[in-house]
Amino acid sequence: MIVAGIGFSSTATVDSLRTAFEKASAGQNVEALATVADKEGHRALAEFATAAALPLYFVAPADLAGQRTLTCSNRSRATYGTGSVAEASALAAAGHGARLISHRQISDDRLATCAVAIGG
Repeated sequence: MIVAGIGFSSTATVDSLRTAFEKASAGQNVEALATVADKEGHRALAEFATAAALPLYFVAPADLAGQRTLTCSNRSRATYGTGSVAEASALAAAGHGARLISHRQISDDRLATCAVAIGG
């Protein structure tokens, strides 16, 4: 399965999410979206997932900490124990043996990130 992982600020908009997703997923056949479970209920995320017509998976914060990422945000490291929520979410949701096929991309307004992983 090919999964787009998303990390974002609480102030992110649908446009923030869409821009990051489009940058990261160019040329990929994304089958699902994923993010950390504490983002469940975020209005822009729900609207984006509906517009993209993709299932949305929520990853437990503990499952992010074990994921090896290519990029490192100090904020993500301090909050979730991983270098990138987007990359770690994509890897965790894509399953055992997953690997990144697009590293973290940042929206133009810097409020959202997205990375894409493929399952092993």
